Amino acid sequence: MLQKLASHNDDIRRLIERGYAIAVDSHYLVIRDIPYLDGNGQKQTGAFVTKIVHKTPELVSQENHQVFFAGSSPFGLDGRPISNLGDNVTTLALSEACRDVVVQRQFSHKPKSAGGFRDYKDFFEKIETYVTTISGPAMEKFEVNPYTFRQVESAKVESPFKFQDTLTSRAQITDLTAKFKEEVVAIVGAGGTGGYVLDLLVKTPVKEIRLFDLDFFHVHNAYRSPGTTVEGDFNKLKIDVYQQRYDSFRTGLVTKAKFVDETCAEDFEGVTFVFVCVDKGSSRKGIFDLLISKKIPFIDVGMGLKRKDEKLVGEMRATYFSGEKGQETQERQLAPINDNPDDIYKTNIQIAELNALNACLAVIKYKQVLGFYSEDLSHTQMIFRLGDLKLLGEE
Repeated sequence: MLQKLASHNDDIRRLIERGYAIAVDSHYLVIRDIPYLDGNGQKQTGAFVTKIVHKTPELVSQENHQVFFAGSSPFGLDGRPISNLGDNVTTLALSEACRDVVVQRQFSHKPKSAGGFRDYKDFFEKIETYVTTISGPAMEKFEVNPYTFRQVESAKVESPFKFQDTLTSRAQITDLTAKFKEEVVAIVGAGGTGGYVLDLLVKTPVKEIRLFDLDFFHVHNAYRSPGTTVEGDFNKLKIDVYQQRYDSFRTGLVTKAKFVDETCAEDFEGVTFVFVCVDKGSSRKGIFDLLISKKIPFIDVGMGLKRKDEKLVGEMRATYFSGEKGQETQERQLAPINDNPDDIYKTNIQIAELNALNACLAVIKYKQVLGFYSEDLSHTQMIFRLGDLKLLGEE
């Protein structure tokens, strides 16, 4: 990864040729072997960490003038803290490959110019300036320098995405997204809500997504399907349409043209979570029995709209079945498992934004279960009422 960046970015190449011990980790540039003086005038060694912003998969730039620092506050030869650093205490999670780099601080130092302060031209000027400011006293007192020419193995980025996930590094949530690393998620049903669940999960770094659906993609599906539709999509299997739609973005999407029932145990080997997105109660029954018997946690979604006084009314539902209490939840009959023509969840009216909202409720709940989002109350069922825009939760 580092050599690839160096071949396309002159400033990174110059840093390597200068002798810095550089590595790439979780979309950060890590520069080790940075000498500095502590409060007792003793030599210490730290590391700079700075964000990489990908303009393209090969071309990168700096995000701002700031750097993270693995080390304590640096001091000058006079025994005083170095001024104009904007020294703030902070932390930053890096990968296991950089377990030796423990970020403790963040610096905000801009170079001066005739007109005041300016931004750094590139990574080379940025690192050189910070080294002069922070390492200068140690270099003078102990005749050391950071130009060790040490080769540090960059962390291998294990990602299902075909582009750099710069969103995660920009938001500084690399440690949180690691919760999805071993997740194998299945989606049963690629209709309106199932399609949006897929769209959200495709952008989540789960290891694998298994999509099950046996229906064809028709014109009406285009009006409640994420992304764009081309004429060639019609009369293809839905799973084939979605496979083609997302193939350029990520790996790990496995599609199966199959009706899922209690006999499909082999198809769910290794699955850690399931989204059930079907509109027939009788179909739910077999799926529920299978998942509960295998103790696989899942979320079932439902949406019901009807006309009333020349307007549409209704609600959306997301019901969570844990691996341990799935049978108990089913016995509470929170999700219909019979085909009742008068049941609100059997109404066929579906609108894209409501399908998307239903999917969002389900995916948010899934991410709460995994510990990505906080969860003050552990709700088994969430119902969003369209009329008063209220979200009701039941423990």
